[in-house]
Amino acid sequence: MIVTTGFNSIDHFDKAAIDWIRKRSNTVRRVCSICVGAFALAETGLLDGRRATTHWRMTQHLAERYPNVQVDPVPIWVKDGNVYTSAGVSAGIDLALALVGEDLGNDVALEIAKNLVLFLRRPGGQAQFSVALQSQRVSGSSIDDLCLWIGEHLHTDLATEMLADRASTSVRTLIRMFQRELKTTPAKYVEDVRLEAVRRALELGERSMDEIARRCGYGSGDVLRKAFTRRMGVSPREYARRFAPDSE
Repeated sequence: MIVTTGFNSIDHFDKAAIDWIRKRSNTVRRVCSICVGAFALAETGLLDGRRATTHWRMTQHLAERYPNVQVDPVPIWVKDGNVYTSAGVSAGIDLALALVGEDLGNDVALEIAKNLVLFLRRPGGQAQFSVALQSQRVSGSSIDDLCLWIGEHLHTDLATEMLADRASTSVRTLIRMFQRELKTTPAKYVEDVRLEAVRRALELGERSMDEIARRCGYGSGDVLRKAFTRRMGVSPREYARRFAPDSE
């Protein structure tokens, strides 16, 4: 069952429709939502205690309105048990391909993606925004300059202590600044920016893991592979197969 709705409808749900979704959810194998359809699922109670996502403009509203839902504003789609939620309309296509992959295999899903003239098939863990764009959305941030500097020096030592020295502040203060303004820690931000740089390199067709590792601050290809697979759920090679334009 796939549920969707419009932005103008999320504050005026029809009780009969919500009751129907709740009852039907017990008779289907999977329940999915597209974009703000997550509000309809939340209204039924099906998202209580579950991790879920929705369009980035509405994640805070979803979290405030339904405090029992574990709203994750980052991924393009989320699977929690047999309940799937996607960030937006285009993310709904990625979710649909993932469902096809579950039922018929990855090769079939990739073939459908090619027939739809989709440049790539994105795994659910991919972020709605790049790390850099997320930091830019916090206009006037007191750590803007530091974030820009990090992106230009990924090959260097970016330990939190060194970043604090760079920002002329204490480690404790720097951590508070990142948590307040970017909802993350300096170490996690660095890891995310490095991972994003690796993804871009793979998407552009680069294949030398050692060279990418050196440029992005991982030290060696082996360290990069382990870190990438742990975070993305797929190896760099599999990611390149899905994402690089000449991989198929």
